[in-house]
Amino acid sequence: MATPTFVGITGLPRAGSTLLCQLLAQHPEIQCEGQSSPLCNTLLGIRRMISDDQFFLSQLDSSFETSYAHLASAMRGFLHGWYHDSGTHRVVIDKNRAWLHAFELLLHIEPEAKLIVCLRELGQIYGSIEAQHQRTILVDFIDHLADYDRFGRADMLFAKDRVIGAPLIALQAVLDLPDAVKQRLYFVRFEDLVAQPAKCMSHLYAWLGLAPFEIDPERLTVGKQESDSHYRMKYPHRQSTRMATPMPHSVPPRIQKQIETAWAWFYRLYYGEKLG
Repeated sequence: MATPTFVGITGLPRAGSTLLCQLLAQHPEIQCEGQSSPLCNTLLGIRRMISDDQFFLSQLDSSFETSYAHLASAMRGFLHGWYHDSGTHRVVIDKNRAWLHAFELLLHIEPEAKLIVCLRELGQIYGSIEAQHQRTILVDFIDHLADYDRFGRADMLFAKDRVIGAPLIALQAVLDLPDAVKQRLYFVRFEDLVAQPAKCMSHLYAWLGLAPFEIDPERLTVGKQESDSHYRMKYPHRQSTRMATPMPHSVPPRIQKQIETAWAWFYRLYYGEKLG
């Protein structure tokens, strides 16, 4: 039985990864559980652990090639074993934002892997998070941002180690990747996905090498509900039986200007300066 193509879902928060997974799962040749997966974190943990293991390190002096091959084979086997139940599916989907900065590690383990990167206009990402916070204001963020004012909270969300800033920095690092690696990346803008879901998915299915399949935006199958309490209810993962265009979030002009100025490269690269 042929090994299915491994495809990671990654990108920015509040950029439609839950919706995209739901749409991908409509295709009969795709296995997509839809929930965020611990697989990427586990592989990164294996690398950290084995790099500190004294027995493994002692083998590198006398038999580097053999020991390194053992490690590569074991990590490849772990990845394949994770989706041992893929059956006849030609593609398996694994969602985790960490795949973006771990993509070269993934390709070393699984050279035929691909990555789908979810994008959205940055002001609307901030607006979505802030709107949800106002609905759940009595509960703090997992990284304790509730005590900040709106501008300060926006500034923290875009910090290099925070929920928006970290994947943005990983996105910027894509520019440094070899062309052969870039060709295994597919970028999906949230705005395009909700405006033309059938067209977007038709193109994406083709890129994945699958048979044509037309989704019905008015009749969608709902999959497993991802945990929201884990994220303190600040990043909900709702699914619906039909597509609906979300209302735009109101973002204070000072915050919007700061975002567009600080991340001008993102707008130039993915939105032609800015949306609209």
